[in-house]
Amino acid sequence: METQKAKLWSLNYLNVCFANFLMACSFNLLMPSIPLYITEQMGVAQSKTGIVLASYAIALMFVRPFSGYIVDLYSRKKILLIAFSCYVLIFFGYFWATTIMLFILVRFLHGITWGLSTVSSSTLAIDVVPSERRAEGIGYYGTFMNVAMAIGPFVAIHIYNHWGFQVLLWCAIGMGALGILAVALIKAPERPKVEAPQKLSLDRFFLLRSWPIFLNQLLPCFAWGTIGPFVAQYGKQIGIPNAGVFFLFWAGGIMGSRVFAGKLVDRGKIHEVNIVAMAIVAIAFFVFATVHNLTAFCASGLFIGIGFGMMFPALQTLYINLAENSQRGTANSTYLIGFDLGLALGMLVGGYITGYMSFESLYLIASVLCVFSILVYWFCSRSVFEAKRLR
Repeated sequence: METQKAKLWSLNYLNVCFANFLMACSFNLLMPSIPLYITEQMGVAQSKTGIVLASYAIALMFVRPFSGYIVDLYSRKKILLIAFSCYVLIFFGYFWATTIMLFILVRFLHGITWGLSTVSSSTLAIDVVPSERRAEGIGYYGTFMNVAMAIGPFVAIHIYNHWGFQVLLWCAIGMGALGILAVALIKAPERPKVEAPQKLSLDRFFLLRSWPIFLNQLLPCFAWGTIGPFVAQYGKQIGIPNAGVFFLFWAGGIMGSRVFAGKLVDRGKIHEVNIVAMAIVAIAFFVFATVHNLTAFCASGLFIGIGFGMMFPALQTLYINLAENSQRGTANSTYLIGFDLGLALGMLVGGYITGYMSFESLYLIASVLCVFSILVYWFCSRSVFEAKRLR
């Protein structure tokens, strides 16, 4: 007899995904609007806007390892409720951030609570997903955040232009409050009590056995980091009337890929998915850099979205399958550290490359790094995973 397929879309899973969407959407309302606000309303020089954005990245890098340890040790739902509530309350700080130093401080605190919230949320999602549909569940969960990353900036610019930064903040607070309600409705599964170890080790904060995969992950994540900050400028330079169309195709590609990629990973095709995804992204970035017309611009966005939509849940599954059940939070935080570090390098180095070379050079370098990531994956990451995997 055929065994009945485990149910994925439970009420608990829907609430986790909905909370994740609202949290990510509220966060992404600020991403494009903060540079506009501090330059137009606070009179900050354009060259100094990076300091504000960097304060968030520094906080995120600082809190990721500790957040993994915390969510492995304590109730994930309680940690998410506390972190998410603090995250929403910090939005009020922007109302009183009248100097650049206060703005940096508020942004730093937001980075800390965002980091803890995302690790606890993604780990809670894994807890409520059936193990045999884990990669599929991770993929759909991630889609909610990716959609928020695409929708948030569009909505933010519209609200900012018509009603201002304060109204934008109230919208973000309202979304966050609804997200907290969704978390409160989650019935988290019981977990065996984990005692704090007498002696802490590095492996409680970073999944040491995943080092080769972590370094491999930085290469495509660097390419990912070049998208948000530079696509609009690049589109304007090559004569695209509305570069925002890239993000619509990009989000569509991510959502479309999640329909089938997670299922392939759950069927044991994890290496094939990663290799094909990296190849798709490499080719798409090459076309993006060399062909200058609207069709190529949109098609590149679509296939970059498809490639990354396939790759990220598959990479995250590598970490999870290398970790003990008691280290799921550590595995998630290690994956997210790799994502954040690659993203930060893409933004920082990308700014240097576009300043002294060109946007085309940046996206060609991104393409080359994705090709290199295929070689590293096939000859290193794949063999490490097969030798050390626990499931």
